[in-house]
Amino acid sequence: MKKNRKYVMTQESSLGKGANIVVIIFFTLIMVLAFMPVLLVFMVSLTSEKSIAEYGFSFIPHEFSLDSYYYLFRTGSTLPRAFLNSVIITVSGTALGLVIMCPCAYALSRKEFAHIKALMVFLLIPMLFSGGLVSSYMVNTQILHLKNTYLALILPGMCSTWYIMIMRNYFRMSVPDSLIEAGKLEGVSPFQSFLLIVLPICRPVVITVAVFQIFAYWNSWYPALIYIDSNHSELYPLQYVLVNIDRTVQAMTRDAAKVAGAVNVNVPGTAMKMTLVVITILPIMLLFPFFQKFLRTGLTIGAVKE
Repeated sequence: MKKNRKYVMTQESSLGKGANIVVIIFFTLIMVLAFMPVLLVFMVSLTSEKSIAEYGFSFIPHEFSLDSYYYLFRTGSTLPRAFLNSVIITVSGTALGLVIMCPCAYALSRKEFAHIKALMVFLLIPMLFSGGLVSSYMVNTQILHLKNTYLALILPGMCSTWYIMIMRNYFRMSVPDSLIEAGKLEGVSPFQSFLLIVLPICRPVVITVAVFQIFAYWNSWYPALIYIDSNHSELYPLQYVLVNIDRTVQAMTRDAAKVAGAVNVNVPGTAMKMTLVVITILPIMLLFPFFQKFLRTGLTIGAVKE
């Protein structure tokens, strides 16, 4: 009997190891397939426009060229200024959004909060029914006078009902009532309880929402198109400057053949697009691995519904 049990356990152990190897190989292939488009974009950005036209996209460029990067950075101080603007907008908007959304989510998570139903309705209505672009533009420009300011790029995307709901569910699942009651017995005020007890426990979901906010602000360019005039170009964020550069390159490429003597004009159109993609996603790619653990934990627990 003992020998049979040992044989069965050995078989189960070998099967378990085999299954682990299969799973590892499977997810390694998925990882490689997911990374291949990013690698292709990067390699195409290092390829000459002539080589792209002749051979198409390739993981190994037939002719290396940095023309697209040289062309992009010949804009002088425009690109560094736009990068600084995006950093200011992203950091400020994310910080202010967390300052507003975290206390709101915590209040909604507490059962003793008296006005929870009214506040929930107040938050859900704009989530389901938007006032529209015209009305928001009139409010932001005619009433709040935000046109041609940093606030016009920060305030419209600062808060999200969806993020508040994620944090509310996380607070409910992760913060025991007994812990809050123990704080009250020690003379801790509600604000101190939130700051010293709740936030340290709920750090994963706070960082998760912060990362989502960072992604949203970093990739945002449409508010600049609406609220920033061309004579205030010093306020342009990075994404809007890159969009303008892409449009300019497309126009030059399209009209080059129509202009007399423009046959020799060599504008890195396709390579420039890939270069813009690389510059856009590189900061996010460098930032994402540091928050991967918090993203997984925050989304998993925050998605549980009672």
